[in-house]
Amino acid sequence: MRWVILCLIPCPALADALVTTRIVKAGQVIEATDLTVVAANIPGTVTDPTLVTGQEARVALYPGRPTRDGQFGPPTRIIRNQIVPLTYVAGTLVILTEGRALDRGGVGDVIPVLNLSSRNTVQGRVMPDGTVSVSPSEG
Repeated sequence: MRWVILCLIPCPALADALVTTRIVKAGQVIEATDLTVVAANIPGTVTDPTLVTGQEARVALYPGRPTRDGQFGPPTRIIRNQIVPLTYVAGTLVILTEGRALDRGGVGDVIPVLNLSSRNTVQGRVMPDGTVSVSPSEG
């Protein structure tokens, strides 16, 4: 009879982690050449370069450090203090006015906007055309 002894040694499983190849300053758009994939077991890191390419860095990204969710987002469409068209739609009611953005935001972000007519601050979603849409649930 032949005996086989297996020796199992626990070791961490390596997964891919996405790191930058150069310093990417906050506010810069991340390009494919700025990223590389390394074998590392780092929880909470982004592994797919297509999710990050074309996005804007929200914080400074340093070479060799892992890229995490929340460090990047859609490119800024509206900057702080910019005058923006405000739209409010509820059923058949449509109100158009102007507002002053109180924060910067990319498409899909919810930002505070000062309604210049009423002087009230409302929350609105940044639209692809550069307008801010205020809905009954966000207003």
